Amino acid sequence: MSYEKVKNAKSLLIGAKQSKKAIQQGKAREVVIAEDADGQLKQSLIQICRNHGVAVSYVDSMQGLGKACGIDVGAATATILE
Repeated sequence: MSYEKVKNAKSLLIGAKQSKKAIQQGKAREVVIAEDADGQLKQSLIQICRNHGVAVSYVDSMQGLGKACGIDVGAATATILE
């Protein structure tokens, strides 16, 4: 499951802005998106990932993703770096 991937990632960025930067710089290996994140944000990230050939996976909730990232608030996205 993607929560485990996030928990075990050696290098991780949290949040949409940081994710977009990493994708555009060619540093992202996989982007994990919470299903309950804003629809427009999800579509924007999915399109950027497609354009740059970055894998996308999904998790159920922002709260769960935040917890997997080790933070006390929800996270819409997390990016696993190369």
